[in-house]
Amino acid sequence: MTTIERTPLSRLASEGRLLNAVLKGPTSKSGRFGFRGDIALKFQAQVADEKRPPDFSLEQVLTMAQEGETTIPIIVGYIHSFAYLQTLTQVLADLLSPSGTYVMFCNNIDLLAKYNVTVNGITFHVLPCDESTVWKETLELTGIDKNDIKKLDAGSKLDYVLDHVLGLKAQYEPITLEQGLERMVPVRNRNENRPV
Repeated sequence: MTTIERTPLSRLASEGRLLNAVLKGPTSKSGRFGFRGDIALKFQAQVADEKRPPDFSLEQVLTMAQEGETTIPIIVGYIHSFAYLQTLTQVLADLLSPSGTYVMFCNNIDLLAKYNVTVNGITFHVLPCDESTVWKETLELTGIDKNDIKKLDAGSKLDYVLDHVLGLKAQYEPITLEQGLERMVPVRNRNENRPV
């Protein structure tokens, strides 16, 4: 059975970065380990044994890693601010591959904007998150009907969805990280317009 220790996700696990897991285990495909949850990007200063939540994370992550490989082939997730992309590239640097597929849904870019941002040879597809979840946005991006996967178990669902996203070569507007930082808009309140 595939264990996280034999995959590139092991460093993130040992650093205590894999949080709020909905799924953290082998998927239906041989040698593949899946993760759905959050990846902590910046920790708060801890006092004594006090456990504090991270300052910010890559949230609602959909990812998997193959046993024996050194990089993560695909990560889909949500960043609350475009500026977090800078920290994300530092935290995950050695785990990303130029041939990987990395899709970031972002709170504070124009709702009509879609960017390809290349940092240190790694391309990120940065898309607006229109008051939805990463799961729903990803199904929409890939054209998957939720009825096609509703009878599958959690690991098989993740495999099905990520296999459809893997290799995404979208021709979005290419911008630099610096241009993205200049263009980002104020972060929208996630709880605005929600019933109490």
